[in-house]
Amino acid sequence: MATFGQTTKMVEVIGKFVDLVSKELPDDVMAKLKELRVQEEAPLAKAIYDVMFDNMDRAKKLNRPTCQDTGVIQFFVRTGSNFPLLGQLRSILREATIAGTKSAPLRLNAVEVFDEVNTGTNVGTDVPFIEWDIVDDSSNIEIEVYQAGGGCSLPGRSIVLPPLAGY
Repeated sequence: MATFGQTTKMVEVIGKFVDLVSKELPDDVMAKLKELRVQEEAPLAKAIYDVMFDNMDRAKKLNRPTCQDTGVIQFFVRTGSNFPLLGQLRSILREATIAGTKSAPLRLNAVEVFDEVNTGTNVGTDVPFIEWDIVDDSSNIEIEVYQAGGGCSLPGRSIVLPPLAGY
């Protein structure tokens, strides 16, 4: 049985991770980008790498996200059916999103569609998005965080509701 302390700790850890991934790329990604920068010969491409690295350095120094459009938080969860906090995991991820949004600070992107209100928390109906993979007879958990921007990585979609749809 999960305790309140375990739930609170998990919210804290994941919230800090949401904050961290908005400001730093993984070590292997940084290493590859540096390798590609060294190999680059085109002056414009070199300049773009330089600006990108400068942006990442400033994000670290200023404790701000590397991108102003951190988009909609998405979690990819692979968890065992016996994970002790499985029943609370959705609310844990929502609370961690709120915590990470405040501490980073992240751009506020969750809008309740029919109310037309930005929640101010990055949490709303089906936000954060959670992709679940439940593994039988396991108590392990792996959580990946992705901050999908509203541009090319998470383009929007709209439809016109006919009057008979009831809205």
